[in-house]
Amino acid sequence: MKPELEVLFHDEHLIAIDKPSGLLVHRSWLAREATEFALQRVRDQIGQRVYPVHRLDRPTSGILLFAKDSETARLLTEQFTERLVQKRYHAVVRGYLGDGELDYPLREELDKIADAQADPDKSPQAAVTRYRCVQQIELPFAVSKKHATSRYSLMEIEPLTGRKHQIRRHMSHLRHP
Repeated sequence: MKPELEVLFHDEHLIAIDKPSGLLVHRSWLAREATEFALQRVRDQIGQRVYPVHRLDRPTSGILLFAKDSETARLLTEQFTERLVQKRYHAVVRGYLGDGELDYPLREELDKIADAQADPDKSPQAAVTRYRCVQQIELPFAVSKKHATSRYSLMEIEPLTGRKHQIRRHMSHLRHP
C-alpha cells in the first residue's frame, strides 16, 4: 500500500496536498503507462470525490489544491483562469542572479507527442516572469574547466503568465538554467 499523501490543509470545501515529483495529477493520454494519480489517491485517502483546481507538471513537486464539490471547483478554477491567484515556485539556478522581471514572449514549444497538431508558425505568446533571489552559494567544485567553483542561486519565481515550461525557458534565456 502506498503511503498517504501529506495533507497541508483540509476543510469542508478544500483539501491541499504536498504533491511529490513524478506523480500525475490525473489520467492523461500523454502518460498511458502511469497507474497512479494524485486525484485517485486523495479520493481514496479521504473517501470522497475531489476535483482538481489547477495542475502541476509531473516532474514538479508542490502544493496541489482540490475542491470537494463541483461548485467550489468551478469558482476556484475561474480565479486561476482570471489570474487572481498568485503562484510562486522555488528553483535552484546556476550562477548568481538578482531580482527582476522578464517580459520575453515565448514561441510554442513543440514536442512529438503532445503538440503534433500545434502550429510551428504561430507568433510568440506574451510571457512575463517575476523573480527574486532568496539565497546564493558558491561550492568548491568545478563543473567546467572555465571555473574552479560552482555558483547557484535559490530563486522565488512568480510566473505572471502561464506558458509551457515558462520558468525553465525564461531562466535559460537569462543564462541561468
